[in-house]
Amino acid sequence: MSKVKTRFAPSPTGKMHVGNLRTALYEYLIAKHAGGTFMLRIEDTDQERYVEGALDIIYRTLKKAGITHDEGPDKDGGVGPYVQSERQAAGIYMTYAQQLIEKGEAYYCFCDRERLDSLKQSAAEKEIVVYDKHCLSLSKEEVEQKLADHVPYVIRQNIPREGTTTFYDEIYGEICVDNAELDDMILIKSDGYPTYNFANVVDDHLMGVTHVVRGNEYLSSAPKYTRLYQAFGWQEPVYIHCPLITDEEHKKLSKRSGHSSFEDLLEQGFLPEAIVNFVALLGWCPADNREIFSLDELIEAFDYHHMSKSPAVFDMTKLRWMNGEYLKKMDAETFYTMALPYLQQHVHRSVDLHKLAAMVQTRIEVFPDIAGHVDFIDNLPEYDLSMYTHKKMKTNAQTSLSVLKEVLPVMEGQTDYSNDALYAVLSELIQEKGYKNGYVMWPIRTALSGKQTTPCGATELMELLGKEESLRRLKDGIAHLERGAD
Repeated sequence: MSKVKTRFAPSPTGKMHVGNLRTALYEYLIAKHAGGTFMLRIEDTDQERYVEGALDIIYRTLKKAGITHDEGPDKDGGVGPYVQSERQAAGIYMTYAQQLIEKGEAYYCFCDRERLDSLKQSAAEKEIVVYDKHCLSLSKEEVEQKLADHVPYVIRQNIPREGTTTFYDEIYGEICVDNAELDDMILIKSDGYPTYNFANVVDDHLMGVTHVVRGNEYLSSAPKYTRLYQAFGWQEPVYIHCPLITDEEHKKLSKRSGHSSFEDLLEQGFLPEAIVNFVALLGWCPADNREIFSLDELIEAFDYHHMSKSPAVFDMTKLRWMNGEYLKKMDAETFYTMALPYLQQHVHRSVDLHKLAAMVQTRIEVFPDIAGHVDFIDNLPEYDLSMYTHKKMKTNAQTSLSVLKEVLPVMEGQTDYSNDALYAVLSELIQEKGYKNGYVMWPIRTALSGKQTTPCGATELMELLGKEESLRRLKDGIAHLERGAD
């Protein structure tokens, strides 16, 4: 086979589903790993499903994911047009359908909807419903007369009822199907447009595609593709069928799940690089079981022979973890820029947002998590006194009240509210009293935040909040503890 060439052929029907993104990514990785060509082709022959603006979504998604095509509607590689409606207008599909009719591999079908529905009803108890080849028996003269009378028609593939059809898939191996199970699928619809299946075969051949990646739901259609390639005398591409993607309950990932599309995930605060990394592992596993990859590293490591047959589970917990790993490694200034809208949304007190961003960077998994880490800064939340109890620190409400009363005058006399200065003066107090660090720091942090966990320690919180607000909260903490003791 010649130089590797793959294609991503999406339909402009809305947001890009995770399964489609995976197909695009695998096609891209296969081509780039082999030093080949990755092509973008737009399949818009199903005019009823066309969604305005969906083409922009395709381009935008690929760009954000870092998946760059070598050929496409905007990059002529010499085998265009790259939009199927334009290829249809040029008469490409009808030309090849006519060739099949001349070879006896396809035929005109004039059956109306009423007759086709009656076939389904009469075959209702059968496991497989196939067209009965009624129109194949029409004479040449009858066909020509119906065409002259403008009787609506489709063009169907002529699959023999006897024998078997065998094809090979790189993941599932050799698959043999009884021809009796195969329907004479429609190649050209009554509106003159080709079906998805027929256009794919014709375009893949004419455009030099060598490797075809698609979901395993298309395995049942593969024998029909094989018969088309054989009918034309064309070499079949390498087939690579990906496993199904399911949710955590092992059901097919639904568009209603809220995270089934690339754009959904971006809106939920996930990074494009993390999404791509995660999607690459939905059905593929590297030999060394590594999990974190840049796109360039994926290109180097990707081997489709390591793809799985088993369904891939879209594990949101794992995606969150992976995104968190990317956030931790992100350049501090880049993180600040991306986190700033979330910080500004939830923090209105005058604090150093650069410092706050640095505090939360290693603690969040997605940007919306920021809200839960900074929600105490504007206003101290109501909290239960049990929060002062920490067995490891050996603190409780009574000991915390005593500690805060000791700390308050020290903090009132402190002028330097930098973290280092605050830590030094508290360390001196701790050493003087013979306390453990946590015995003092835990009550202070609780009084300042009213939370079980915070993005930083007690002295960092005081530096962030400033002297006036820190003292106010320490006094409120003392009052809260005194009320609880009454």
